Amino acid sequence: MTDPEYETDSAARPTLSRAMVLLLAVTCGAAVANIYYAQPLLPVISRALGVSEGAGGLVVTASQIGYAISLALLVPLGDVLERRRLVSVLLGLSAVALLGAAISPSLGLLYAAVALIGVTSAVAQIVVPMAASLAADHERGSVVGTVMSGLLVGIMLARTAAGFLAEFGDWRLVFVFAAVLMVVLAVILRLALRPMPPSETTPYPQLLHSVLTLVRTESLLRRRMGLAAVGMGSFTILWTASSFLLAGPAYGYGPAGIGLFGLAGVVGAAAAVVAGRFADRGRGRQVATGGLVLLTASWGVLAFAGAGGAGGLISLVVGIMLLNLAQQALLISHQSVLYHRVPHARSRVTTALMVSSFAGSTVASALASALYPLVGWTGISALGAVTALIGVGIWILELLRPSPSEPLTDPSVSVRTATADPADSHSKSSKDPAHA
Repeated sequence: MTDPEYETDSAARPTLSRAMVLLLAVTCGAAVANIYYAQPLLPVISRALGVSEGAGGLVVTASQIGYAISLALLVPLGDVLERRRLVSVLLGLSAVALLGAAISPSLGLLYAAVALIGVTSAVAQIVVPMAASLAADHERGSVVGTVMSGLLVGIMLARTAAGFLAEFGDWRLVFVFAAVLMVVLAVILRLALRPMPPSETTPYPQLLHSVLTLVRTESLLRRRMGLAAVGMGSFTILWTASSFLLAGPAYGYGPAGIGLFGLAGVVGAAAAVVAGRFADRGRGRQVATGGLVLLTASWGVLAFAGAGGAGGLISLVVGIMLLNLAQQALLISHQSVLYHRVPHARSRVTTALMVSSFAGSTVASALASALYPLVGWTGISALGAVTALIGVGIWILELLRPSPSEPLTDPSVSVRTATADPADSHSKSSKDPAHA
């Protein structure tokens, strides 16, 4: 059964207040930051628990595994459960998991706690489509862009914040701080949001199957998933390999210095807001094109970072800014077009996009880690450029086969019926470039 809010003209809905958009952005950033706090603390955690750095490094792996599971199995629930309650409960459970990490006396228990942190942190990917549903048509891109900027700031600042907090206490203080923040946000959201009925009532097994059906029937979604994997792959190649570069002889920075480079990536937050506004004005295709151009160009700039010195440092900082601008512009473009195309399944669209992004990130991380000792920064820059060019190839396919601009509302192509003909997804193409 379709939620009545999808049966009315969303342009007639009240404009979301700036305070509400800011609250959703902060929630998104704080939730996703939970899986990044441990990264700069791994040496400290390893020493405190008396384990090797290799074993301690698996703390991050455990959180990523939990996050991946949640993306696939938990995020789709945003389409079939009351979302205010779902978000509040997940934030509360996240607080419990964070406190569990803070009091873990052994590495095994810490693994379990951070895996649960990863599972509950996927609430960030429920908040994004929820914000899209709350927004009116004329502001949806801007709202999603602002919320996504909060997510990026959370990722970028988590490492820096963890390092500074750990200076005033031990590593456990970081998780206690994050737990308190989750409780505060859960209470505020519960009070600030109105109840949000689900967009569908579908049994859970059918809900998960419908994600696969949506991917199978919507070629637009498949292409955007490919671009999402490319964008996140480039992002991960940069941040994985740059740690090796900055710690090596060319720069010789320690963990604190390396963590500060995350601040250069915060500039991507501005790109998310601007990209969303352009999408609202019917320039979504230009946003994606510009994102791919910047993504490719960024690796040309980053290639000079391997030389070290002032010139190399400038190239690295500028390259980080360009790549993060590109990644955010691309992601906002994907969400804008797909949230419009499939308004009744925004959480499942988010699942497909994020699982694809995570897959791209996983492959890219493995390649960057394995290749850096063999080919150095020059080879890594070539890998990043090739990854970006794969995205260009996918985008050419998009240009050759224009994307549909009308929402998918025909029951014959509903993701629940699984009877849609893939060709039908292009039968309603229009010349309106707003969601092309």
